[in-house]
Amino acid sequence: MTTDLELAAQERGIKYFLVSFTDLFGAQRAKLVPAAAIGEMVRAGAGFAGFATWLDMTPADSDMFARPDPATLIQLPWKPEVGWVAADLWMDGKPVEQGPRNVLKRLIATAAAQGYEMKSGVECEYFLITPDGTAISDAADHQAKPCYDQQALMRRYDVIAEICDAMLALGWKPYQNDHEDANGQFEMNWEYDSALITADRHAFFKFMAKSIAEKHGLRATFMPKPFAHLTGNGCHAHVSLWRGEKNLFHDEAGELGLSALAYNFLGGILNHAEGFVALTNPTVNSYKRINAPATRSGATWSPNTISYTGNNRTHMVRIPDAGRFEIRLADGAVNPYLLQAAYLAAGLDGIASSTDPGKRLDINMYEDGHTLKDVRKLPLNLLDALRAFDKADALKAALGTGFAASYVKLKTAEWNAYSGAISDWERAATLDC
Repeated sequence: MTTDLELAAQERGIKYFLVSFTDLFGAQRAKLVPAAAIGEMVRAGAGFAGFATWLDMTPADSDMFARPDPATLIQLPWKPEVGWVAADLWMDGKPVEQGPRNVLKRLIATAAAQGYEMKSGVECEYFLITPDGTAISDAADHQAKPCYDQQALMRRYDVIAEICDAMLALGWKPYQNDHEDANGQFEMNWEYDSALITADRHAFFKFMAKSIAEKHGLRATFMPKPFAHLTGNGCHAHVSLWRGEKNLFHDEAGELGLSALAYNFLGGILNHAEGFVALTNPTVNSYKRINAPATRSGATWSPNTISYTGNNRTHMVRIPDAGRFEIRLADGAVNPYLLQAAYLAAGLDGIASSTDPGKRLDINMYEDGHTLKDVRKLPLNLLDALRAFDKADALKAALGTGFAASYVKLKTAEWNAYSGAISDWERAATLDC
């Protein structure tokens, strides 16, 4: 049954609604709408000037309207008089092609027409840092191997518990919270669901973690590599395809408990990795994570080659259990909707083409990867990734050619802005050349 936002406001004491959407750069945009006006927003949408966000529009374009999806309603656990709703973007009576949530919904419809539903869970890593962003927030968190550090975890109990309590109240079924491999870094896990629900929750989780951290005088960052000597923020995704209540990836007789369909989907992921890495690792900083030297803890925990394995965390894809696999490529900067869309597009193409993922590699890629001569490497920087994506015609067609063109255009401009800036390192190394 569709949620009636006007009625929900009356029954739950909601005074305002955040009508929210995510743009191409992953930034969350919103208007704060009084409850008395939410009915009209549902019917017509909240108006935005698209040019003012990262959506590849001009000031001459028509008004853009964000139509809230009532099924996504979340009362802010830390401010319950405000309701948050994810919105779909429309312009001139049509969905905005480059709107990330629209991109994902189109692919979900494509999968549904073939009898498939992708379900996924995400592992969102983030740092709790000082408000000015220069250091981790806990000066006592300095172990060389801080992963699972009980003392450091409990020193941030107030923040972690408040976020987890919120997820419990929202029905997300969180099941564990831990201190991650870097000093000051944490991860919180909740139960997997359909791709769109997971994407909406992922978007809200980032907003919630930042908001609750601010409430405690701290700052939460999902930046891929905020500190050069520490492990970066990944966003691992566990993926499976379903038909009704049946997990189509599960096959007890299959290798490592995966079906032939799962291996074809995996083949698509591996085949298109060079192309979609521009989406899953979308910033200049992203490539300082996936191409990093060993960090203070002894390992980066991130891939730099396109490979898969069993229960081995040194590869891009691992198979930890029957019926699913974990894609370890994406980082904390990833757009929640484009993460799901990229994997679904690549996987569906793998199924359509009966793509063979090749032989599984069971070596330690960090120690022995250099001995392999035919393994494909991930791009070294954002520009290489964008060029690979721009050549990936099948992937662009699945995601939408309009979306792809806008993404490449805006992200190339971002690269140009970065490469045109003069860094402190360049001055130190070159002033006296």
